Amino acid sequence: MSQDVFIIGVGMTPFGVHASETVPTLTARAVREALADAGITPAEVEAAYFGNTTQGPLEGQAMIAGQIALRGVGFERIPIFNVENACASGSSALNLAITSVRAGEASVALAVGAEKMNTGDKAKTMSVFDGAYDLSDPAALQRTLDALGGEVDTSDAGQRSIFMDIYAAMARNHMTTFGTTQEQIAAVSSKNHGHSVNNPLSHYRKAMSVEEILSARALAYPLTVPMCSPLTDGAAAAIVCTAEVAARIAGNRNVRVLASVAGTSVERETADYSKHVTRLAGERAYERAGIAPSDVDVAEVHDATAFGELAISEHLGFFEPGGGGAAAEAGETTLGGRIPINTSGGLESKGHPLAATGLGQIFELVTQLRGEAGARQVDGARIALAENGGGFSPFGTGEEAVAVVTILKAP
Repeated sequence: MSQDVFIIGVGMTPFGVHASETVPTLTARAVREALADAGITPAEVEAAYFGNTTQGPLEGQAMIAGQIALRGVGFERIPIFNVENACASGSSALNLAITSVRAGEASVALAVGAEKMNTGDKAKTMSVFDGAYDLSDPAALQRTLDALGGEVDTSDAGQRSIFMDIYAAMARNHMTTFGTTQEQIAAVSSKNHGHSVNNPLSHYRKAMSVEEILSARALAYPLTVPMCSPLTDGAAAAIVCTAEVAARIAGNRNVRVLASVAGTSVERETADYSKHVTRLAGERAYERAGIAPSDVDVAEVHDATAFGELAISEHLGFFEPGGGGAAAEAGETTLGGRIPINTSGGLESKGHPLAATGLGQIFELVTQLRGEAGARQVDGARIALAENGGGFSPFGTGEEAVAVVTILKAP
């Protein structure tokens, strides 16, 4: 019989530019904070899962990155697994840690994600993203982009990840299909920048109006710079354990894991949103948790761009297909609204250190469910959902290759 699993400790560095830090030092900061939060020592952790996507291509540390990064925290002897699943690496590491505890392989497990993306060579960092789609058929990406949103003039856009072009094409397709407007996408971005003001760990902490966002430097239409996540350094960690361990060491601050579901994209018609990777993973997560979308009090979702949040809010069933833009514009996803989304500031403002992102979402939601979020606290939050996506589908359907949905319950 599978075990109940609890999160007993979380830790997170500030997200931003850390010129003097390394992947190991960032990892150590987040892990030590998680251990202290749980009230345990490294010797009590029986397995560790380390997420990282960029250290190999940027620094050449292509193997045993987790063993090296965790050595300085005192981890030895135990199994340490290195996890790469594009931008969903952190949530995938957590999924594996949860699975190991549910299966009885470990009574206490650690998941941690860390990235050092600001190396002084922006072009090299941007090239990392070229490894997150199917390189065996390079022309397929352009065919998909053309089919989704047609060509746009990006001659003045400057350096950017290819994923900004991908998200822009998805957004144009959504606008054509449902009538979503650029102003509605900007409303999502404005909301998230406003939320970040009250998050001391956020990369940016400046409120921005819809008008400021629309008038900012354009990338690929309809996206402007404030609608997109920045290059970010940082680390985040979570410690999971059995009910028996949780009752013994963590008092009344244990957050229960109701579901953790990882999925990959399937072959489908582009317009068949019922088979979108996030929708399929979300449906499985709701079923395992025994809840409905309407039961969720607060959510952190993968807004690598503002449009990403808008679409995911629909795929997760918070709104009908095509309804996410109007809901955001009406304030339904703002703190105090019907379903607050990205109270942390989201990837657009909190930052997006790829493999740390999913665990940064968990840090925020555990903080919310414990009632410790201060000025950004969601009143009465009992059920929280995190959605973390990664890569670009090899099926050419205009979606992520990977999605991980985690549902948590307050102590």
